[in-house]
Amino acid sequence: MIKRIATLLLMTVITGHAFAQQSTKFPALADVAISDSTFIVNNYYKMERMIPMRDGVKLFTSIYIPKDSSDKHPIMLTRTPYSCAPYGEDKFKNFWSRNTDIYFKEKYIVIIQDVRGRYMSEGEFEDIRPFIENKKTNKDVDEASDTYDAIDWMVKHVPSNNGNVGVSGISYPGFYSTMAALSGHPALKAVSPQAPVTDWFIGDDVHHNGAFFMMDDFGFDYAFGKPRPKPTTESERGFDFKSQDNYDFYLRQGTLKNLTKRYMGDSMKFWNEEMNHPNYDDFWKAHTVTYHLFKVHPAILITGGLFDAEDCWGAWNTYKTIEKQSPGTRNSICMGPWFHGGWAKSDGSHLGNVQFGKGVSDYYYKNVEMPFFNFYLKGDKDLAGKVAEATIFISGENKWQQFTQWPPQNVETKPIYLNEHDALTFEKPTSVNSFSEYISDPAKPVPYTEDVHMERTREYMTDDQRFASRRPDVISFKTDTLTSDVTLTGPVIADLMVSISSTDADFIVKVIDVFPDNFKYAKDDKYPMGGYQMMVRGEVMRGKFRNSFEKPEAFVSGKVTEVKFELPDVAHTFQKGHRIMIQIQSSWFPLVDRNPQQFLDIYHCDEKDFIKSAIHIYHDAKNASSILLPVLKR
Repeated sequence: MIKRIATLLLMTVITGHAFAQQSTKFPALADVAISDSTFIVNNYYKMERMIPMRDGVKLFTSIYIPKDSSDKHPIMLTRTPYSCAPYGEDKFKNFWSRNTDIYFKEKYIVIIQDVRGRYMSEGEFEDIRPFIENKKTNKDVDEASDTYDAIDWMVKHVPSNNGNVGVSGISYPGFYSTMAALSGHPALKAVSPQAPVTDWFIGDDVHHNGAFFMMDDFGFDYAFGKPRPKPTTESERGFDFKSQDNYDFYLRQGTLKNLTKRYMGDSMKFWNEEMNHPNYDDFWKAHTVTYHLFKVHPAILITGGLFDAEDCWGAWNTYKTIEKQSPGTRNSICMGPWFHGGWAKSDGSHLGNVQFGKGVSDYYYKNVEMPFFNFYLKGDKDLAGKVAEATIFISGENKWQQFTQWPPQNVETKPIYLNEHDALTFEKPTSVNSFSEYISDPAKPVPYTEDVHMERTREYMTDDQRFASRRPDVISFKTDTLTSDVTLTGPVIADLMVSISSTDADFIVKVIDVFPDNFKYAKDDKYPMGGYQMMVRGEVMRGKFRNSFEKPEAFVSGKVTEVKFELPDVAHTFQKGHRIMIQIQSSWFPLVDRNPQQFLDIYHCDEKDFIKSAIHIYHDAKNASSILLPVLKR
């Protein structure tokens, strides 16, 4: 899902072709012009077809076919809810993402399809439509069956195809790619879900560990959730915030109930479903992809961004679930230092103030995605075995690494402990009844970034956290200056011993790389990088779900309680001379909705229900709070 409606049209272009291929004879990336639309028009022609599904519904499909019919070409399909516009066989899409020119010059047949109920396709749209495992009649349709029917028509009717089909897409089209992998069509040989929507309660877009990601979801649902009376070429209008300050706008709304009443109404189906399913119940499980990833037949390449603000969880966990539930699948993963879909939109050299070096995205296309598709769809035997099981960019040291499994085999889970005097050490505390305290006040929530803006930034994933360190409702613990590198490769586990003065609270844990005071990238750095506190990973846990997402539990006021949860995987080196910092807070606004800090239905509570809570984070011999780090042994 995308972070804001302003990017819907942009993603219409990008998600339709977020994949690339290369053979050993292919020109260097530097020799290929980006957005070479003249080449496409001169060398391709376009067909538009309404492809029938098994229940009689027809899906609008744009098909770009090489004019060169002297050879057979593989099909690359993207199914999208963001439109395959422009409509008309004489109108060509402005394919402009980084990989597109390479992709077309490899002479793939490029096919983009409006999914059921979106834009010019018939039928009724459903968000993350549930998979039907045992289909009994032609009325039992889902995204897997629609993909099967689409592929079956394509291999039989699209001119000059070689009978091999690949599917790829970013974000929501990443979800449709995962569903394609469950279609079972024999012509489907390779699938690349990229930043895939996977679980909207545990880790992607809508919730993280049960905490509602209000800012992203409100803007998306307002535009995307409107009912469509008939097929249309027109895009939805986004919400007019009439503001440039998201913190102020959402704080003035008061409650989620107010947002629903003022702006969403009864017509916004999925928003209202979200409001009426506060726990991880059968509704959410039916809409969760990972429950169905068994017996996956095509080869899989998961691609994602280490600093994806939307679907980082989905990339890591789609890969892990296939490894566990479908061990016979040829399954691989590539994670780079990108924002959401950054491999298709940027060179990957930086995110915000943090630099990663040149050639990041070029490396990916040359060594991972293009060899993957060309091997399975073109039969390029020279590429056999070239794509590693896990190709991971290690930020901090800024190097690509290849691993035979993920997390790597030589990882030691090592606890690092919170201690008195804001210390962070690998030694367990020995003190008695030691804790740090802060007051969490919902009336003055901690902002997720120090800037004033309306649209959620993608750069917050690596933002400088010094602004948060200065707040009294954020506590920070840091190591001494490191005398050697520490590399983390895998999930981070927060294991906190806490007590609160109320019956619920959120816990946000950030893993931070503190740069040396004299650090500079260059003489002309636009931002003071000395002492920079780079967020490497941050995650929230809604406290009442600490033991179960299905059955939330109230805290007992004043009682010491364990809150243990997983942060998405990290691939980062804290270099010698840097420090490791852990920050803890109980609000992250307006990224996450405010917890009233009482055990109640947050989606329907009133403004009077929001109260302050005194939060204690313990760090003594009896109640030692720690962060379990996946330390790579070298």
